[in-house]
Amino acid sequence: MDPARLSSIPLFAGLPPEEVSRIATFAEEHSEPDGRTLVRQGDFADRISVIDEGTAEVRRDGKVVAALGPGDVFGEIGVLEKTLRNADVVATSPLRLVTLSRFDVKRVPEAAERIRSRAETYPSDGQ
Repeated sequence: MDPARLSSIPLFAGLPPEEVSRIATFAEEHSEPDGRTLVRQGDFADRISVIDEGTAEVRRDGKVVAALGPGDVFGEIGVLEKTLRNADVVATSPLRLVTLSRFDVKRVPEAAERIRSRAETYPSDGQ
């Protein structure tokens, strides 16, 4: 992934350029169609995702509990704490996502700390 594009995503903005470059080597970009269930409540959490484009809903026990859009993150608590997902996340439009695995997050300590700080400040419902 292009480091300059990665640094435009709020979660990674402001990190030192060398950290962004390291993250960029591990980050994966992919597209998902409208209606796709991205994560399922109760599944093992092994990836963190950032919405680059599009929208999604967080659903717990079938009820919508949050709306997500560009710059929003899901899966951070599950990746950091090795927990199960506490909600479904479903695309409500075509999406472009940037994802990192638990292993990759741990390989870049500054990014892991940024993710942990963000999770403590703005906990998502789509672990």
